[in-house]
Amino acid sequence: MDIIKEVKKFVENECKKPGSKYGYEPFSFHFIPMVNYAEKLADELGGDKEVISLAAWLHDIGSIIHGREDHHITGAKIAGEKLKELQYPTEKIKLVKKCILNHRGSGQKERNSIEEQIIAEADAMSNFDNISGVFKAAFVYENKNQGEARDSVRQKLERKWKQLHFDNSKKIIKPKFEAAMLLLK
Repeated sequence: MDIIKEVKKFVENECKKPGSKYGYEPFSFHFIPMVNYAEKLADELGGDKEVISLAAWLHDIGSIIHGREDHHITGAKIAGEKLKELQYPTEKIKLVKKCILNHRGSGQKERNSIEEQIIAEADAMSNFDNISGVFKAAFVYENKNQGEARDSVRQKLERKWKQLHFDNSKKIIKPKFEAAMLLLK
């Protein structure tokens, strides 16, 4: 069994369910870019790539199933249960759960492992590949008008940029950040 493929399939199926809070779009527009960034950073910076891949696929599962509030807590619980069901080693489950618990930029959690840092970083980076989704959240979920949405998106992307700590991340994202700031003046 390829555990990463199993977890990817689980996340995709949850996104496809009629009860999914945000529908299928997050799978294509958030999870896939986030996993790609996480795996790229793992290749460059080290860490347990399997743990990083699993945490990347599962980091927002709580949001998909239960909604955004406390999604890091609900997500860690769901991830633990799913990985246990797949007979993943207990020590690695703990690290995946820590990555999920500490991935939120707004949480200001202490990240003690390279795996936790990579997941938080990749999550922030993925926003620059999904600016339309950031706008959708501002319009649909936050009920903002065009001016408010533009300001909100610009501020969010500025926060995400400031959350990047790895030189590798900043190098990758800098052209997208600069383009977004130019367009969102």
